[in-house]
Amino acid sequence: MPFYRALGDIPHKRHTQFRKPDGGLYREEVMGLEGFHGHAALLYHHFLPPRVVNTEYLGDTRVDYSAYGALRHRAFATAEAPAGGDPVAARRALLGNTDVSLSVSRATRSMDYYYRNAQAYETWFVHEGAGVLRTQFGRIPFTSGDYLVIPFGVTWKMELGTAEGRFFVIESRGQINTPSRYRNDYGQLLEHAPYCERDFRPPAELETFTERGEFEVRIKARDGITRHVLDHHPFDVVGWDGYLFPYAFSIHDFEPITGRVHQPPPVHQTFQCDGFVVCSFVPRLFDYHPQAIPAPYNHSNVNSDEMIYYCDGNFMSRKGIEKYDITLHPSGLPHGPQPGATEASIGVKETKELAVMVDTFAPLNVATPALELEKPDYMASWMAGDGE
Repeated sequence: MPFYRALGDIPHKRHTQFRKPDGGLYREEVMGLEGFHGHAALLYHHFLPPRVVNTEYLGDTRVDYSAYGALRHRAFATAEAPAGGDPVAARRALLGNTDVSLSVSRATRSMDYYYRNAQAYETWFVHEGAGVLRTQFGRIPFTSGDYLVIPFGVTWKMELGTAEGRFFVIESRGQINTPSRYRNDYGQLLEHAPYCERDFRPPAELETFTERGEFEVRIKARDGITRHVLDHHPFDVVGWDGYLFPYAFSIHDFEPITGRVHQPPPVHQTFQCDGFVVCSFVPRLFDYHPQAIPAPYNHSNVNSDEMIYYCDGNFMSRKGIEKYDITLHPSGLPHGPQPGATEASIGVKETKELAVMVDTFAPLNVATPALELEKPDYMASWMAGDGE
């Protein structure tokens, strides 16, 4: 995030002596992106961060993708996706390419280990459930509707406060950020942005542990998982500051941009990244031109694939699509409202829909496990009626 944050105890100057009450030195760590050029944070530890008692390779994480076959629109019903395990273990990859992996997770228990993704930014959209994301930067309580944005290299552990947590998960090879058109040259969000800095929730409470023992950290890197056993608690940070940290943002704090006639998808954009964008469809008033057609016009995704995860409400341009469903509209094929949806939208004043959209600039592949969830009749849903 392009704003400064500090939490806990830090010295007056960087890279200077910072001593514990017993006279020993706290250990400084610079966590930065793009070498020393991108966003960074400085963290101060009780113990040396590289201390690892044991390492073990747990296995490959690469996703098995199926052949796409004939170009067609596709839909997947994730309501009955397999449930069980902690949020990371329950994650099921459904779609992806070299830029991004898109998954769902139906977790039934909290994590009993710590996790760090060294090869991807992670964004966990909390569809259902609540709990706490615990990190070395501090605690972030979360609930339904929150996006949890976790940068590369953050060590974290998710604790559920409900019997089940249902998540839509975005793993990105590039950095997640706010759209550049919402920011000025200094990184501050502009007045026309659909949110402001006060809507983002960085860690507000720092937890510092000095326990010794054996602590398991699972690290995702080089398309595999490695288990590290530390001889100290990974959350030993006494203070940090900088521009790099995990945060939460609620989809319910996204302020929709509306107009006299139908607005294109970029007005719903929430995050940008190399290779894709993330958009939030939220309850909003429809267009107010006297002859407006609220339903979207047909459009061809010439340079991008469009994926939508449907969260709640009635998505007025879609028939046969239910809560928890995912649609995939690939590049090279027009799509738009199904028969009757355009006419039915005329005169409607508002929508209560809630959905998350990911538009990718490279084609999305379909993971083999997603085939079991596919709704095979989706492509035929445009054939109903007289064809007008």
